[in-house]
Amino acid sequence: MYPDFQYLLQSLTGSPMPGWLSLFKTFGFLVALSFMGAAWATSQELRRKEKQGLLLPQYQTIVVGKKVSMLELLISAFTGFLLGFKIGGVFGHTTEISPDPMGYALSLKGSFILGLAGAAALGIWKYLEGKKQELPEPQTRKIAVYPHDLITEIVVVAALGGLAGAKIFNALETWDDFIKNPIQSLTSSSGLTFLGGLIMATICFYFYTRRHNIPFRHMCDAAAPGIMLAYGVGRLGCQLSGDGDWGIYNTAYVTAPDGALRASVAADNQYIMQMTSNTDHAFFAAPSWLPRWLCGMNYPHNVGHEGIPITGCTGDYCNVLPVSVFPTPVYEAITCIILFFVLWALRKRFTSTLQMFGTYLILVGVERFFVELIRVNYKYNFGFIHPTQAELLSVVLVITGLCLLLFYREKVPAPEQQLKSGD
Repeated sequence: MYPDFQYLLQSLTGSPMPGWLSLFKTFGFLVALSFMGAAWATSQELRRKEKQGLLLPQYQTIVVGKKVSMLELLISAFTGFLLGFKIGGVFGHTTEISPDPMGYALSLKGSFILGLAGAAALGIWKYLEGKKQELPEPQTRKIAVYPHDLITEIVVVAALGGLAGAKIFNALETWDDFIKNPIQSLTSSSGLTFLGGLIMATICFYFYTRRHNIPFRHMCDAAAPGIMLAYGVGRLGCQLSGDGDWGIYNTAYVTAPDGALRASVAADNQYIMQMTSNTDHAFFAAPSWLPRWLCGMNYPHNVGHEGIPITGCTGDYCNVLPVSVFPTPVYEAITCIILFFVLWALRKRFTSTLQMFGTYLILVGVERFFVELIRVNYKYNFGFIHPTQAELLSVVLVITGLCLLLFYREKVPAPEQQLKSGD
């Protein structure tokens, strides 16, 4: 696996890479790409709905040419201090920070001197920029703000709400581990529950759209394909970093001392039983026409330090799973990216509001329900059934999606009207 860009580039080039590259995590990079993809797709859908007349602009009154206020200068200076304080604190401490950049970002560690320099630089820049735009007589203007103009804010709201929901639901799902070290659990880049993030992001979406007078139902339809794309790309980040979101053990393959994966033999039976005791597992050897890694991976150098030590390995990430597991992040990434293209191809064919969102809920619910059958997760005990949290939420999503498709009806403009508007 490639927890950070130092590992990734060393593997690609075969040459040693500078240590500061370890600060940039592959999971974070893929998550950033996923949000960019979601922003693009959602923006395109918002523009399309604006052309249809479904989304109207809000008019805001702004004052241009006024003198920069003291509050604006203080905000710029404070922002500059935070940037200088945190970025400056990295220099000379890469080795200590790289294993847990998120923990460092949320700590009180940093460079006070460079923080002051950053405050001065950004404060002076804000003042000079304000002087350039200052007019003898400030002017009042009214501008139209369309929903697609707010896409940056929308993505930030979704990111913060989704992250909070993903962490909260993951804590509930792994409560025993959470109460042992709640701070580490909350600040770790791993341990994210997608369905929890989806629920919390939707709630944040609702209040954001109410504040800006954007019809929530149209926002749901516009965001659905982008959310599917973001999930698929984000799962690639889980796969590259090896963050623990893998499946149950596949006992067809075991790990050699050097970390390599090999087919298991009869002599490994006792070892396999010891490693997989009290855990779900299955035996599935890849057929000749299927790549072995699609059926079993042991995630060497995984970011969660899961498994056993790799012989002769030095560095931050020297663990490997003793027995292969099903690489469920790969399955979800492939499935959800394909489903994004399906939704994108169908988006103009829906004739009623919330049909797109309802279809999305059904697809993501079914996808997640079936992948849960081979994923490692805490199971609730309801007597004769033992579902996971994700399975329960998946059922709720599918039922909600079906209700939207079967019972909700609000017509959108006819196809000829869409063509007339330039769509």
